[in-house]
Amino acid sequence: MTKITLAHGNGGRLMRRLIEDVFAKTLGNPVLDAHADAASLPAMQGELMMTVDGFTVQPLEFPGGDIGSLAVHGTVNDLAVSGARPSYLALSAIIEEGLDLAQLERIVSSMARAALDSGVQIACGDTKVVPRGQGSGLYLTTTGIGVRRGGIHLSMDRIRHGDKLLVSGPVGDHGTAVMLAREQFGMSGDVQSDAASVVDLCEALLDLSGLRFMRDPTRGGLTSVLHEIHQATGLGVRVRQQAIPIRDPVNALCEILGYDPMYLACEGRVVAVIANEQADEALVRWQALPSGSASSIIGETTNEVDRVILDTALGGERVLEELEDEPLPRIC
Repeated sequence: MTKITLAHGNGGRLMRRLIEDVFAKTLGNPVLDAHADAASLPAMQGELMMTVDGFTVQPLEFPGGDIGSLAVHGTVNDLAVSGARPSYLALSAIIEEGLDLAQLERIVSSMARAALDSGVQIACGDTKVVPRGQGSGLYLTTTGIGVRRGGIHLSMDRIRHGDKLLVSGPVGDHGTAVMLAREQFGMSGDVQSDAASVVDLCEALLDLSGLRFMRDPTRGGLTSVLHEIHQATGLGVRVRQQAIPIRDPVNALCEILGYDPMYLACEGRVVAVIANEQADEALVRWQALPSGSASSIIGETTNEVDRVILDTALGGERVLEELEDEPLPRIC
């Protein structure tokens, strides 16, 4: 049998084989018991952190990743930017009738590699099969648990006038890669999604007393994070166009199609807000990491304006408006 059928979700032999041969066999680890209704986790020292995220990307596989690795990285990253060390994931898979079994196996294998690389274990899971036409191939929901050590407090309410904003690498890669993979515009390119774990980037800054806040700029991209900061703090945000890393192919494609890379999703980047006097040290630490080699100080918070401002390369100013419409649906 090469396709998923409704019988794979009926609780019988095919469902058991799907769970055992595809999920448990591939994701197997000491805490995953395919025959148990709940997972037993060891005691953990520190403040427990928990997050949940759903993933509906189309296509399911794209240059640089797929929905499986994206689900792991997205959930791990939400914990990491909160100051936690990710430890365990729970997985819920809603599979559409007709999905190629070989594609599902590739995605689950990719998820296993991403979990291993991120240092997390998939502790429990669930599968459901929905009729053809009701599931877009595959939906994944992942719940993550991590531990934050004492003394770490990251929150927008700690942000002050004059704090610096850093981004860990080029923005817009993920949104552009997914757009190209859809082949809707008759265009091709070699842009890869930036989907990856940001644990190393986050942990590199956690002992800096001036670290205020971190966020991974997913849906809505960098601009949406800047607006979150503005709305939560009442401070203005000023960023410099020439300081924001954007790859040339991303810029070129966006110019042709009328997109703005500032609003496109990233899946392996971090935006950090840090006190002015520690910004240079933070940048040095990030640039010493392979995943942060292209990091940059892009701007600062300010009480001198009450909006999000981009200082353009030509010496002018542009107001970065809050996102209204979804420029690229189903990207994460």
